[in-house]
Amino acid sequence: MPVQLDIDELVGRARDGVPRAIARLLSLVEDAHPRLPEVAAKLTPHTGNARVVGLTGPPGVGKSTSTSALLTALRARGLRVGVLAIDPSSPFSGGALLGDRIRMTEHATDPGVFIRSMATRGHLGGLSWATPQAVRVLDAAGFDVVLIETVGVGQSEVDVVKLADTTVVLLAPGMGDGIQAAKAGVLEIADVFVVNKADREGADATVHDLKQMISLVRREIRGPSWRQPIVRTVASRGEGVEDVVRALDEHHDWLVQRDELPRRRAARARDEVEAIAVQRLRAEIVDLRSGDRLTELAERVVARKLDPFAAAEELIADLRGS
Repeated sequence: MPVQLDIDELVGRARDGVPRAIARLLSLVEDAHPRLPEVAAKLTPHTGNARVVGLTGPPGVGKSTSTSALLTALRARGLRVGVLAIDPSSPFSGGALLGDRIRMTEHATDPGVFIRSMATRGHLGGLSWATPQAVRVLDAAGFDVVLIETVGVGQSEVDVVKLADTTVVLLAPGMGDGIQAAKAGVLEIADVFVVNKADREGADATVHDLKQMISLVRREIRGPSWRQPIVRTVASRGEGVEDVVRALDEHHDWLVQRDELPRRRAARARDEVEAIAVQRLRAEIVDLRSGDRLTELAERVVARKLDPFAAAEELIADLRGS
């Protein structure tokens, strides 16, 4: 017999900071549980307080090490921190493959830290489809800062900008990052640049290339805008991490002063609502696929009695009538 979920109790315990309750809510999110809308309704009144920081960049730049170092610096300020570490999916189980929690073991026993590895499950853009709802859980659970570390699989991982108040792009010398940055369009998504492993040869060249590209982009921008700082770090030794925290604070203050924070969060909500609506529509189409209607339309297209656009219109009409 299935265990009956008491959503009110679960949300209440998560609000009290009980790790097992937070983990349970995140599992409901990842599994797209049928009662997820009820969970979201209970959580939403308690959200809007956490600062959401995204960390992205090419593989090998030290994102997990930087996240861990940033955790240490934020905890030193007495802030509660939640981490969503997005990992590639196992092609067999669909679960997270790398397990960033293993690389952050020093924080495992800290009651002010909650770390969760989430699988992309085939979702492009470096994030899991469930990430927005997961952010809501940690926000409602009272975390002051939510760090989102993207999967690090290449140049498509820019979706984090749709979720984060502040996006940190990490680069490292000796990895062709100047060219990679231009290709990935990170100049458009970065609020703070971090050149990690700055003790390596080529760090000065990487910083110089970034400054040049930023200046070229700024020539096309009219009016006042945020000037993206470039911070050098050696995350493995904790060097420069306080400068990153300072840059995050300065960007947050800029967002508040310019009334940009509400605009970014409204855009985030818009994207989330759209994604949920598209998912619902896709589920309805799958339901039609299991019946005869979609097969009938497909056969009429093959028989050249109907073009695919007209068939799609008929399918949409069926959905609207359902």
